[in-house]
Amino acid sequence: MRKRVLFVCVHNSARSQMAEVFLNKYGSDKFYAESAGLEPGELNPIVVDAMKEIGIDISNNKTKGVFDFLKQGKKYDIVITVCDESNSGRCPTFPGQAERYHWGFEDPSSFEGSYEEKLAKTRKVREQIKDKILEFIKNYGK
Repeated sequence: MRKRVLFVCVHNSARSQMAEVFLNKYGSDKFYAESAGLEPGELNPIVVDAMKEIGIDISNNKTKGVFDFLKQGKKYDIVITVCDESNSGRCPTFPGQAERYHWGFEDPSSFEGSYEEKLAKTRKVREQIKDKILEFIKNYGK
């Protein structure tokens, strides 16, 4: 049976969206992933562009709220927060008997500079998340 995984960050606009997509793409035989945020915002357009570069279209994804999932009674085997360390105090927790992990990644919405500079930094975060997901799939349960 596949493990249900929830990725959580503040706005569900970037990091948790990427993690959800990567886990469902590379680990769908072992895992089913969803993502949500404490304060759902708008999908980050630079993240959409960065994912499109590697052939993944998330432009129609919606941001989702942790509290909506709670009200729906959703349960997860694993909850992974992906907030950066400076916001870890704001990073929400999801109640229940789930394994919990924290993976700190920089927030693409905090990047400054030109579009190209922000995109370059977002690519770096995208690759860090992808690498962490692949490592997680390989090592989970060992």
